[in-house]
Amino acid sequence: MQQIHRQILTASLVGTAIEFYDFYIYATAASLVFGALFFPSQAPATQLLASYATFAVAFFARPVGGVVFGHYGDRIGRKATLVASLLLMGGSTFAIAFLPGYATAGVWAPILLCLLRFGQGLGLGGEWGGAVLLAVENAPRGWESRYGMFPQLGAPVGFIVANGLFLVLGLLLTPQQFMDYGWRLPFLASAGLVAIGLWVRLSLVETPAFAALLKEHTPAPVPLLELFRQHGLATVSATLGVIAAFAIFYIATAFTLGFGTTKLGYTRETFLLLQILAIVFLAIGIVVAAILSDFLSSKVVLIGGCVAMVITGLLMAPLFGSGTVLGVWSFMSLALLVMGFVYGPLGGWLSNLFPARVRYTGVCFGVNMGGIIGGGLAPIIASALVARGGLTWVGLYLVLAAVLSLLGIIVLGRSQVTAPRQVRKVTT
Repeated sequence: MQQIHRQILTASLVGTAIEFYDFYIYATAASLVFGALFFPSQAPATQLLASYATFAVAFFARPVGGVVFGHYGDRIGRKATLVASLLLMGGSTFAIAFLPGYATAGVWAPILLCLLRFGQGLGLGGEWGGAVLLAVENAPRGWESRYGMFPQLGAPVGFIVANGLFLVLGLLLTPQQFMDYGWRLPFLASAGLVAIGLWVRLSLVETPAFAALLKEHTPAPVPLLELFRQHGLATVSATLGVIAAFAIFYIATAFTLGFGTTKLGYTRETFLLLQILAIVFLAIGIVVAAILSDFLSSKVVLIGGCVAMVITGLLMAPLFGSGTVLGVWSFMSLALLVMGFVYGPLGGWLSNLFPARVRYTGVCFGVNMGGIIGGGLAPIIASALVARGGLTWVGLYLVLAAVLSLLGIIVLGRSQVTAPRQVRKVTT
């Protein structure tokens, strides 16, 4: 593999790992701390729902970020846009560390939290799509999914670092120390990680696809309008196709963490350890799915992943609902392994839905709109469902998400390109 390709893949992985680290420390803190810290004293279940509502704010900000960063990504290039998204995400995360609680600032505490959460969502809205294009548009023919898996691998890496840090803090600090200042340390640490990401990304050059586009054509004046007018079906397909990945991830992480520590009686440290052990299966699933996608097609692998997700949803109540360590860990491991198959091939699949001229905008818009439907409200909906009908209904929610993605992939995803079976070797 050429040195420039190693540098590009490293930049894709490091950047998204940092972005997902920022996103996940919020999800973890929302499940463990923010309910009691930022909302008036009331029933713990109500506080948790309020905390999950702030979690959802970022998902509504992500399409806005996708449109803004997609616009400039399709007009001025991938590199500059990725640097800007990283700065916005990192700055918002760092500022959360200094927020006062409700007891100190009153109603301003949750308002400021929501504003910074909105900033996180804006940054991430342009991050994932740009990182995917950075990898896929530099990939040799037949290697698109394997190159495109590197941004996805940032998800388990960021998750392990985020939850690992919370686990260590929980072991070293008393519960009161953790509530007083310990939860702020992961947010402070994000500044150093962002500095590393910027150092990596500033050394990159523009992707060949965008450079060739500039030579042959002028950029689209308003990429979003061109996307809606000429690629509406592909946009709907992209939106539906990503719902499954978002839904299964946030049910298997944010929802299970809140439910496991409040309803099943697990300590915070025990459950975080179980999640860290389970997230390894997400990385395995991403790698296996990406390899299969280049030799079969990303569409075929995504369909198989959605079918497996239906089965996983039906197994949620008997496995996770058992309350045993083995049952809880088995469900989370299975869910995250399956997520690898509905997430790992997305980079190659989404990139093939759109031409280079509006690709950044199309990928970002589809992913972020699908994120609202599948992920932004998932913890809230799951908490409401479990209160009314138990875990069986949460499992059926996963089934519904899988069916919606199948609809987008099979019925609407007609522009998907099948990967060639004869793969050209990468120059070493």
